[in-house]
Amino acid sequence: MKFQVLSGLVAQALSVSAGTILWDGRFNDMTSSADLNNWSWGNQVGPYQYYIHGSSPVSAYVNLSPNYKNPADTGSRQGAKITLDNTAYWNGQNMRRTELIPQTSAAINQGKVYYHFSLMRKDINAPATTREHQIAFFESHFTELKSGWLSGAPGISDTLLRWCVGGQTQWSVEWAADVWHNVAYEIDFAAGTVGFWHSTGSDPLARKVAPVKTSTSSNGADWHVGVLELPRSGYPDTNEDFYWSGVYIESGSLTTSVAGPGQPIPGDGGSSSSSSSSVVSSSSSTRISSTSTQAPVVTSTTLVTSTTRVSSTSTSSAAPVQTTPSGCTAGQYAQCDGIGFSGCKTCAAPYTCKYGNDWYSQCL
Repeated sequence: MKFQVLSGLVAQALSVSAGTILWDGRFNDMTSSADLNNWSWGNQVGPYQYYIHGSSPVSAYVNLSPNYKNPADTGSRQGAKITLDNTAYWNGQNMRRTELIPQTSAAINQGKVYYHFSLMRKDINAPATTREHQIAFFESHFTELKSGWLSGAPGISDTLLRWCVGGQTQWSVEWAADVWHNVAYEIDFAAGTVGFWHSTGSDPLARKVAPVKTSTSSNGADWHVGVLELPRSGYPDTNEDFYWSGVYIESGSLTTSVAGPGQPIPGDGGSSSSSSSSVVSSSSSTRISSTSTQAPVVTSTTLVTSTTRVSSTSTSSAAPVQTTPSGCTAGQYAQCDGIGFSGCKTCAAPYTCKYGNDWYSQCL
């Protein structure tokens, strides 16, 4: 197996029986989180859009280190620690947010694709169990992870990590410290279904929930690698850290090995050496018991026998808030209302402000 590095870009090819990497967000190309500052609306470079964060320097919200990755993820040179602190408020909102958005023109919102990532917490700066956290979510929230007390639920706290579809819990587990949770969202944008693959530590991914029907809405620039925390009266802010590893999106066949495709060459963040990885063709997957209350759907796709990392230099992006002489309008998928929200509450045509919950409405 051979890799080709093209003109210092992230484009690579790996000849293994695996899927095609459409977008690679494994932080292998970055020296430090300061590289995120190279991105702007006028200079859309690098693997991530970086604009959803507080007013402090980037090191207050995102830090990179080999100590922050899943040790079993040999395809990653380092992982990321994403932090919420008492300055992590973005764009006049009352929710704490630190989020990265894939910067790519690849078709990550078409056909059947797999969204990979690993997530871990520690006891130090642990995410609050008394507030709702929306993790690895899309703007329409058709699928996401959640932790902590769910807004409007009875009780005071909740120690579970949940996978949700359309706001409904489909799978959950006790979120213990120092345990890596490896995840792949199995999204079929054409069929309108999403399934859930999961493992812990170094174990290979296994399908936990067969695909269920939902409205798979995405513009290709609205998957949030990070966390949004809903506010809750009477519960003060505390510093919270979320550890991320093995973030990438592939099509074709699912890579089940947590090692992931490829292996970074030490000291060279943009290069990789060959590495075997376990994969499973979605055409051969079988239905297993599901915790979903909706009818599961099993679909198929063609086995792809090469893995390709695509250069992520694109002008595609989620619509930012724009100011006009008569006021301001919020673009598609932007927040437009909610308790304590002080941003733009008028949506740009043809979008309207749709109620999500008391804290959050968005332009759809």
